[in-house]
Amino acid sequence: MENRFNLIDESWIPIADEGRVSLKDIFTHPEYRALGGNPLQKIALTKLLLAIAQAACTPQDEAAWRALGWQGLAERCRDYLQHWHARFYLYGERPFLQMPAIAPAALQSYGAVSPEIATGNTTVLTQSQIERPLDDADKALLLVCLMGFALAGKKTDNSVVLTPDYAGKRNDKGKPSSGKPGPAVAHMGLLHSHFQGESLLQTLWLNLLTEQDIERSKLFPEGVGIAPWEHMPEGEGCATATSLRGSLQGRLVPLCRFCLLGEDGLHYSEGISHDNYKEGLADPTIAVDFSGKEPKALWVNPEKKPWRELTSLLGFIQQGNRGSFDSLQLRTGLQRIRENVEHFALWSGGLRVSSNAGEQYVSGSDDFVESLVWLHSEMLGQFWFEHLKTEMTDLDGLARTLYGRVLGYFKEQKGEGDKLAGQASHLFWQLCERDFQTLVDACEPDEEGRRQRQELRNRFARYVQQTYDRFCPRETARQLDAWAKCRPNTAKYLQQEV
Repeated sequence: MENRFNLIDESWIPIADEGRVSLKDIFTHPEYRALGGNPLQKIALTKLLLAIAQAACTPQDEAAWRALGWQGLAERCRDYLQHWHARFYLYGERPFLQMPAIAPAALQSYGAVSPEIATGNTTVLTQSQIERPLDDADKALLLVCLMGFALAGKKTDNSVVLTPDYAGKRNDKGKPSSGKPGPAVAHMGLLHSHFQGESLLQTLWLNLLTEQDIERSKLFPEGVGIAPWEHMPEGEGCATATSLRGSLQGRLVPLCRFCLLGEDGLHYSEGISHDNYKEGLADPTIAVDFSGKEPKALWVNPEKKPWRELTSLLGFIQQGNRGSFDSLQLRTGLQRIRENVEHFALWSGGLRVSSNAGEQYVSGSDDFVESLVWLHSEMLGQFWFEHLKTEMTDLDGLARTLYGRVLGYFKEQKGEGDKLAGQASHLFWQLCERDFQTLVDACEPDEEGRRQRQELRNRFARYVQQTYDRFCPRETARQLDAWAKCRPNTAKYLQQEV
């Protein structure tokens, strides 16, 4: 086949405020601020760019990382891409991240493997859910997302097995099994987080792991490993696949699906089966608590935006805080950020999914979520974290009080108020979200911070009353009586020491 559409030269990566750019553009233009696209695409592309960066130059230790700088990283990545230019063709004899040997697998439409597209008998709610023809740039982006975020189900043709005697694609009866979920999504949709700099190149530099980091993590017995496009596996259980299972490169680009792009769809089968957090192996970008009998991960929750998980994500700041969630990407990056960067952000996002009888799909309240919280390196410390944790705990108490009061209002009138109480709580958090960045900045342990926190408490208390009034009318005598009896009392919240 003719080699065409090289990802290094062609524009296919969405960039905020810029549109589509090429891989070469990414490492040439320091003015690019951040990736575009939906949260899932942002995570998948970040992992791909980090895989390129780790392959181009994995520093030995922090000193080597600091000496490299984002400028040195960009230069090394440009040289790397030029050297491996032939391996980045989307079509050809060695198509990028594809397996020509999987061609006998059944052809799936591109919409069928895109979680946001409604296919089959799924109800179409918005125009964005309608399947449309994809150009080569769209196909490249979808391919990268499928490597780690493919959903479980019967869409994978597991009757095609490339490694002889490999039993991972068959069930107990010896028949082809349903495809497993990608390691980056797991059962319900894992929440991914990383630090973001003031430019995309700085973001990649801040999240670049050193050989020392990888060794200390004890997560990857194969170390950095070899990037999959340099040496693609021959099958699901070959030596290369086994090596990718235990390496950082294999986790950044997991190859959980073996694909081959076609004109009207793609040949689609399960690829490399990776361990998940329950087996002790997790993506560097997800947060897991390994302290209990069963490991617990932070999941995407559209009803609880990621900014509300900030204290959980940064729990390792608190000395002696056992039983907290831990993320290799955040723990490694925090110390270097304190010493090298003044202004940065914590990005978190993902996709919530549902599952039934082994089939994963996006339905009901499932959705993409993402949050971006900007921080100053000088504010990060024990006292700042203590104040933030207190404020978030008390805010959560306010939300629970509001829920109970709205529920009580309707019970007073012999009505059902569960759904409305939940809606009231959700609206309260939406109102608080617009002030969260101010709250983060106000948690400094000084007099000005204390004054700002008190002002914010007054505002949050007003949000409680406004929300209660919106959901609990007082137009009749009976309503007025219930309204007055159940009205939230925020005096204790306002009088607490901040």
